[in-house]
Amino acid sequence: MNMQTDARTEEQAEFISLMAGGQGYCIEVTKVREIRRWSPVTTLPHAPDCLLGVMNLRGAVIPVLDLALRLGLDRTALTARHVVLIVSAGERTVGLLVDSVSDILRVPRTAIQGTPTLSGADMRLIQGMIALNGEALRVLNMQAVAPTMAEVAA
Repeated sequence: MNMQTDARTEEQAEFISLMAGGQGYCIEVTKVREIRRWSPVTTLPHAPDCLLGVMNLRGAVIPVLDLALRLGLDRTALTARHVVLIVSAGERTVGLLVDSVSDILRVPRTAIQGTPTLSGADMRLIQGMIALNGEALRVLNMQAVAPTMAEVAA
């Protein structure tokens, strides 16, 4: 088998690239259900900081998280230009407030590299890195980013 055939048959992964807190991230396309413009949410008393509130999505109550704050970055200054990604994390559906959504990326699975091991850093939110056009995009671990509300409150 030649190199061209190997490259064409290599398993590909598709991601949606996005910006949160001024930094580049991506989420597997299969995890994203919908992209919506920002609209105010219903706040909840005594909610954790990263939980902005809940939204009604066709009759379902969906928690909306500030992704930047969830990742340990600064709180997002809300504007009409922000978007909410409706994502699936196992059995849970949550909204993630992000600065913007950029592209759909298709990369070979072998292009996804591991995360660096950093002393004292909580890297469970990131499941890998993709080097693309001189930048490194962080691949988000949706199970960790979109925890159950009990986990967020803890």
